[in-house]
Amino acid sequence: MTKKLIKGAQVVNEGTTSKQDVLIEGMRIAEVSSSIAPTADMDIIEAHGKYLLPGCIDDQVHFREPGLTHKATIGTESKACLAGGITSFLEMPNTNPQTTTAQAYADKLATAAKTAWANYGFMFGGTNDNLEEVKAVNPKTTPGLKLFLGSSTGNMLVDNPETLKEIFSVFTLPISVHCEDEHTIRTNLKKFTDVYGDDIPIMHHPDIRSEEACYLSSSKAISLAKETGARLHVFHLSTARETHLFSNKLPLEKKKITSEVCIHHLWFSDEDYLSKGTHIKWNPAVKTAVDRAGLWEALNDDRIDIIATDHAPHTLEEKSQPYTKAPSGGPMVQHALPVLLECVKQGKISLEKVVEKMCHNPAILFSIAERGFIRPGYYADLVLVDTEKTQTVTRDQLLYKCGWSPLEGTQLRGTVTHTFVNGALLYNNGSFATDKNAQALTFDR
Repeated sequence: MTKKLIKGAQVVNEGTTSKQDVLIEGMRIAEVSSSIAPTADMDIIEAHGKYLLPGCIDDQVHFREPGLTHKATIGTESKACLAGGITSFLEMPNTNPQTTTAQAYADKLATAAKTAWANYGFMFGGTNDNLEEVKAVNPKTTPGLKLFLGSSTGNMLVDNPETLKEIFSVFTLPISVHCEDEHTIRTNLKKFTDVYGDDIPIMHHPDIRSEEACYLSSSKAISLAKETGARLHVFHLSTARETHLFSNKLPLEKKKITSEVCIHHLWFSDEDYLSKGTHIKWNPAVKTAVDRAGLWEALNDDRIDIIATDHAPHTLEEKSQPYTKAPSGGPMVQHALPVLLECVKQGKISLEKVVEKMCHNPAILFSIAERGFIRPGYYADLVLVDTEKTQTVTRDQLLYKCGWSPLEGTQLRGTVTHTFVNGALLYNNGSFATDKNAQALTFDR
């Protein structure tokens, strides 16, 4: 068994940064120490001047497989994850077929076992009529439940109040929700289609998918969670107003209601619609610079618990259609961590806080076993970053199957140089290993 010794890295872990050596034996971290003597059976990775982080855990991605593989696959997008420092992902159920039955869930796991480059878990999807399937999920192998309370695909909009209350009452794992009030959105959309038809100017997207639509849905979900005692996790906050629905009075381990923010809501604002167009059309919509500032404030004071990507690729042809036909979503995993390294340079967040929100907290919130921290005995999911190495996002270096990024032309001060998955060095300065080494995530419940 080959050992790997990472020498002289600035290890960022559990709120501190210090110069350490990290020894990997097989799939796991064997030792973390200020000095580990090399031996002949070790591969040495000199990391002086670089920062070593736990592998990032992205709790919200859409890899489009099965059924939508012209946009992406588990294989292509998980490979892009490694270049972005993401070693584990939780994928969403709105594929075709939807992941709302035990068989569909098993099929996804089987596909990932053959093709995934990063460790994988799959959210089970709730509908108005699959409560018995929801009750039967295995808590050791399922991260949680995903509910669309707005903006669903297929039949995944859960709009039956009695069904929703029963799910909240009986399901004990985290319930992750997309919160936008569908009635508000439809009313707003009609106002603009009456004026513009299908070709609504993109800058009206946050007027249609408005602050009120988000707040109304989020507040209802939180009220129901408080009534039923459910473990609620609200995905992709986009408004400053919503952040005040959440608390920082308890540590994450004791919270029953938590929240997430995505890279694009931290990076873009409505001022960017003029240059980016439908390339930054997401649901919920990118909103104002004031909203963005409010999200940053809530992230840093721990009302927001997790940073994710909501990676959701579409083809350029699809995104280039008129407003009402252009789908929402975009690719982000390859540059999620580099964007945050740039934000560290800009003084918006500390590197320790980035690690807390992208590595530690997803592991804690979803009870992911033996990952998310740099600890002896844990799986060696690790990322080396060079915070002095600048990169510019260009189309020719993108790994996404869709072949484009909303960040094209952006210069970022920070680059992922090495990514280890279960002890194997799978990404090394732009080159990938020949063999994959990913595993299905398990959950310590």
